Amino acid sequence: MTDDVYLLAITALLPLTAVMLVLQVNPYQALVMRGILGAIAALVYALFGAADVALTEALVGTMLSITLYAVAVRSSMEMRLGWVQPTVLETVVEVDSDSNISADATILEPESVGLNDTLMAALTQALKPEHLRLEVLTYPSVESLEMALQEKRIHSAVLPISEIKDGSEALQGQAGSYHLQTRVKRLYEILSDRLPPSLAEVDYLDLAQSSAASASSSSAQPSLSHAAQESP
Repeated sequence: MTDDVYLLAITALLPLTAVMLVLQVNPYQALVMRGILGAIAALVYALFGAADVALTEALVGTMLSITLYAVAVRSSMEMRLGWVQPTVLETVVEVDSDSNISADATILEPESVGLNDTLMAALTQALKPEHLRLEVLTYPSVESLEMALQEKRIHSAVLPISEIKDGSEALQGQAGSYHLQTRVKRLYEILSDRLPPSLAEVDYLDLAQSSAASASSSSAQPSLSHAAQESP
């Protein structure tokens, strides 16, 4: 009788765990619940004397499936953001014994500039409710950045509006609005709704429409720079 009570209690955990799994919003927590569900199922099979089924469930239904799901979630739950990293030219001069600056002693050294911290914080906060990670990739030029977006190597691209409109080498670290273009409709809806308009202008790039326009005529969908130039 006691064994039957234990068996019923363990069996009752199956539907309970399944319901908790379905109600999970966080994909990583759902993986944990899936592992617990598989472990309970393997235990129930073992208690009923089906050792081979229990072993199969433990190895394939739990360990292997959880590993594959974890890899899939890890690789898909992220937004790859591309940008062009500018270079600041720092002037280093030499001073002689009379404190006169030698004009021909100027050396130009490149110094890396990071993406605006305010923009990074806003993007991270916007993606957090969707459990998405932010991965930033740098490109040497605007052309290579646009190509990466067209070839789907990144999900979104960002540039300072001042640099695009004026053609000047504006520093990413300075205050000012950014133009962000994404090829994913859902990301466009999230970012356009959650990013402050004063910080970033969000634009959607329809690659299918762009490809069709390119095939039929020479006027393709506006690029990252053209879209920013035409924006109000």
